[in-house]
Amino acid sequence: MRLGIDWGGTKIEIVALSGDGHELFRKRVDTPRDDYQGCLDAVKHLVQAAEEATHATGTLGLGIPGSLSPKTGLVKNANSTWMNGKPLDKDLEEVLGRPVRIQNDANCLAVSEATDGAGAGAHVVHAIIVGTGSGSGIAIDGKAHLGANGIGGEWGAITVPWLKPDEFPGPDSWIGHKGVIDRWCSGTGFQLDYKDRTGTLLKGHEIMDLKRAGDPVAVRVYEDYVSRLARALAMSANLLDPDVFVLGGGMSNIDELYQDLPPVMLPYIFSDTFDTPIRKAMHGDSSGVRGAAWLWE
Repeated sequence: MRLGIDWGGTKIEIVALSGDGHELFRKRVDTPRDDYQGCLDAVKHLVQAAEEATHATGTLGLGIPGSLSPKTGLVKNANSTWMNGKPLDKDLEEVLGRPVRIQNDANCLAVSEATDGAGAGAHVVHAIIVGTGSGSGIAIDGKAHLGANGIGGEWGAITVPWLKPDEFPGPDSWIGHKGVIDRWCSGTGFQLDYKDRTGTLLKGHEIMDLKRAGDPVAVRVYEDYVSRLARALAMSANLLDPDVFVLGGGMSNIDELYQDLPPVMLPYIFSDTFDTPIRKAMHGDSSGVRGAAWLWE
């Protein structure tokens, strides 16, 4: 049995998978925000619940919104900032009494979708989270591509490419740079863009309801979002040229994106043709937790 945990900013989820990928158990709890020890305890209790329910012991993989530094072994670049600088793997191994494998949550998404999802069988999968934040992961032949410094696929820290005059320099972000993909291509960025123009904070699906009803502000916010995400994807296409893009996170549920993104990308693609598919994550918002379990495959 393989256990996977997705440690996110708002929830911590566990899944137990059989050897053939059949789901045996699933549970999620709210993330104890700004409470590192509380998060460790939550993981421990979830593992205990999974193993009590299945009457089995499993390997454990963990997806986090950051990564382990290959130099220090400490968590870095996590937007759940209270885990930064912590020896998470060692702390969890002490709490659980077993080895753990930890990967960036977007890498887990990529592994999941490359294994038995929307990118199954593809050589290179670029998986992108467009949820609370916007990160990405790369899977090559089903394995996460980390890179020499453990930052492979970290597109969230990059400024949205081909900035337009009225976009420059862009809004501030927790990363410390302006106009980055994490801030502008996330679901949070979509909501904040609408708030900046109207003074009202709505949820993403509420903005889309207004857009579909023809509200001019919501239409403009959506069009600008599509433009920014399309430019980010075009940058990846020019640099990585993956076999497939897979979108996960809340914004990936907007069906219009899959029709609207490709034509907006085309002017930025350094090729006379572009037919790389952009697909919704087959396993939805649970894909990352499945990918964490597959880290032991």
